[in-house]
Amino acid sequence: MRSARPYLIRALIDWIVDNDWTPHLLIAADVEGVVVPREHVREDRIVLNISARAVREFVCEDAGVSFDSRFGGRAFHVVLPLEAVLAVYARESGAGLAFHGSNVSGSFTSPEADSSAQPVDPKREGSSTARDEAALPTERPGGNRGRPTLTVIE
Repeated sequence: MRSARPYLIRALIDWIVDNDWTPHLLIAADVEGVVVPREHVREDRIVLNISARAVREFVCEDAGVSFDSRFGGRAFHVVLPLEAVLAVYARESGAGLAFHGSNVSGSFTSPEADSSAQPVDPKREGSSTARDEAALPTERPGGNRGRPTLTVIE
């Protein structure tokens, strides 16, 4: 059976863009095959803005995600195996999806201030499963005020 992960990633990106938000990917930079500018990696994680204005030649397929972007004015070809994608979320609202076993919860630092995302309060150890399971974050009361949060619900 084919993995649902590339379909979920593409669908979530479309939903984020349709809402006029900015899609971001939280990436585990220590996964084999990840090609990102290492100077922007913090604690083995990096957040990537994948909006149409930020990337070119975006491809999300069964093998992984790839695109061209600029980091500090320098052109770079990014390659991300699917298992390295921990979460897909909107910068403005924090709404999105975290993949099961990704140890993602809490609030994220702003991608403008820092290229990495770091959960403030990891609440559990990840467990890997053969299937791709995902959880949607809960809605925050009061709309889009304050820092975005992404919560994994089991």
